[in-house]
Amino acid sequence: MEKQVATKHHLFIQAILAYVISHMGIPDTAPLTESPLTARQRSISLAELAFGTFIVLGHNVFRIVPNEVPILFVIGWLSIHFRNGGWKTLGLKRPNSWKWTVIFAAAAAAIRILMGEFVIEPITARFFHPAAVSSVLKNPTGDAKSALLTLGLIWTFAAFGEEMVYRGYLLTRAAEVLGKSRAAYWAAMVFVSILFGYGHFYKGPAGIIDSGCAGLILGGAYLLSRRNFWVPILAHGLIDTFAVVIVFMGWQN
Repeated sequence: MEKQVATKHHLFIQAILAYVISHMGIPDTAPLTESPLTARQRSISLAELAFGTFIVLGHNVFRIVPNEVPILFVIGWLSIHFRNGGWKTLGLKRPNSWKWTVIFAAAAAAIRILMGEFVIEPITARFFHPAAVSSVLKNPTGDAKSALLTLGLIWTFAAFGEEMVYRGYLLTRAAEVLGKSRAAYWAAMVFVSILFGYGHFYKGPAGIIDSGCAGLILGGAYLLSRRNFWVPILAHGLIDTFAVVIVFMGWQN
């Protein structure tokens, strides 16, 4: 009897997920697995991934190269265009339903904010100093002009630029190196999330862990939405917008 109830619950949850996913922008039949790459193609992907990793660490950890986002944004845009047929193959296209896309993104943003506040920060506080605050979030309370400028930077450089670089370009190349299977995409997502954490090296150990966990949530949302790329972009923007509102209203303490 208990097994029958559990089975019914499992089928019910599957039905809900199937309905939501079918409205997210990429049909439920869209596979995460794709045609295999040749050895030469995988070697090129490995070289691109290694170079991207060097750029991320080179800027954020060793400070020997300029900011990684503009560099990898341009390289990634050209690489995805010529090697993969354009960014629409990664889910950057008009979704079947903007409503469900926004709902999924808002849910991912809420999970990230709540986990950061009530799980990640309390745990890291036991071992490390608090994470450093980004300079763009140090605007005076109530400064509307600075807040608007910060929001513009957030939605372009962070939400769009960082997602294109990390959840788009680097995740795709890492998955190709690993064989483009379903497991390969999830393993690639974990690797890129760690890299994303080190992309916020200036925040210190607590900030690296916090940003790495944020990468896991954004990357997981991207894969669970069947690679609807608007989901992590919107989620990232909503997360950072929430931080700006907190600072603007003077609630950060």
